[in-house]
Order: sequence, then C-alpha cells, then structure tokens
Amino acid sequence: MKESQNSPAAGLAERHIERLAATEAAVEPVFTLPSKYPSGHHVALHRHSRAQFAYARTGVIMVSSRQGRWMVPPEHALWIPAGLDHSVDMLGEVTMLSVYISSDALVSLPEAVRVVGLTDLARALIIQAASPASDVGGSRRQRLIVALLLEEIARLPDRQLGLPIPADAKLAGLCRAFLSSPTARLLIDDWAEQLNMSRRAFTRAFRRETGISLSTWRQQAALFTALPRLAAGESVTSVALDLGYESVAAFTTMFKRMLGAPPRTYFRVADPI
Repeated sequence: MKESQNSPAAGLAERHIERLAATEAAVEPVFTLPSKYPSGHHVALHRHSRAQFAYARTGVIMVSSRQGRWMVPPEHALWIPAGLDHSVDMLGEVTMLSVYISSDALVSLPEAVRVVGLTDLARALIIQAASPASDVGGSRRQRLIVALLLEEIARLPDRQLGLPIPADAKLAGLCRAFLSSPTARLLIDDWAEQLNMSRRAFTRAFRRETGISLSTWRQQAALFTALPRLAAGESVTSVALDLGYESVAAFTTMFKRMLGAPPRTYFRVADPI
C-alpha cells in the first residue's frame, strides 16, 4: 500500500529531508538538532557531509550500513563519520540530540563508527548545546560549551554495541545468514568447518575482520534481533526461547550484562523534561 502523503510517517520523512538541508546549509562549525520519533519509525538510507554525534536520551537507535550495525541504548551516543551511507530504526519512542560537526571543527575526526558511554559532563554539554534557547555560534558561553564538548567527545569510553560485518565475502555470508535466523547455539567449530579452516585459524580470521570474538558477536546479534521484538511488545519468554536460550534467566542475564537493565524494564524510561 502506498504511503499517504498526509500520514505521520510521510510527515517525519519530509521533516528529515528539511533537517538534512538545514545541516548542509549551516555555516557554523557545530550545528545541533533535537528530535523525537515514534517507535518503529525508519529513516531511509542517507548521508551527511558533517560527522554526527547522536545522543539517545530515550528509546534505542539502530543504525545500519554496509559496514555493520550499531545499537545506541538510552544514555549512550553514536559517532557517525561524515559521508557514511546509513539508515536508522527507532526502537521504542526515541528522544535524540544530534550534534553535527564540520571537518574543520576538530584537528582529527574519528573515521570509524563508535558507540560510546556518556559522562555526566558530556551529557550536560550536549543538552546545553542543543537547547532551543542556545545560540551555538554566538555567545562566548556557547562557544566555550561547544569547545569543551568537542574535547570531551574524544575521551568518551567505547561500548561494544556494534555488529560489524566482515569484509571477507565468505565470512560475511555466514554472518548475514545467521542474522536471518539467530540462535544462542552457534558453535565456532561449525563455522570453521564450513570454511574448511581450523578452529584456531577461523578464530583469528574472525577477530581480524570484526575486532571481536565470535562469542561476543553472537551475543550482540541476539540483542539486535531481540530489541525490535521487545520494543513491539513481545514477551521476554517467547523472544528468549526463539533465540535458543535454555531459559529466560539465561537470556535476562546476558541482556542485563550488555545493556545494564533487564528486558522487562528496559523500555520503561520516562521521557526527559
């Protein structure tokens, strides 16, 4: 069915195009935009000439590109390099603050996508920089806020909430097949055998291609599959069992270790004032 031009989704898509245009037209080195999205909203593949630092205040942001997928839970942020084609999916109602940074704002901009945890200082600086009352390029106070924010971004701790896709075609094929039908029972020996590799050679190759172990990758793949279903209201029990976990407790333990809260309460976050 063709989407109505007057539908909420169409309105959000039109607003996104306007936001991209405003970002590209901005003359200040740092440009900020607050935004809110309903659960399930999809932002189609796009790119911007500035790097983007996106802070998820509520909800979960899922960013996808040919390089992999990244998950941004509440109170985390994502660094997206300039020029990277990516799409975005909203899991739960998302409140997001985005900081768009031109290439001349920092001496050295990170070239890789990063999910980072936020310090109290970074959080306060982003909120101040993106405040509707702020004049980012104007007052001395705002220039100091932005300068300190840029310094703080480079110091933020990395979080393993990405799902890299290997460049090697055979490894990538195994990963994409797994994502279409994920399970907690993935065995290294099975994948090594399919590629006619020893366990040791496969383990080295997978880490070289992705930067993480297959075990960590599998757990993160499970989260990437579970979160949209949980956000849509499916029960924790059905999601855990479909993913092959022996018990809900085992799934809950993994979920809490990775995201800091159990799945039954993860999306119960009050909208920030």
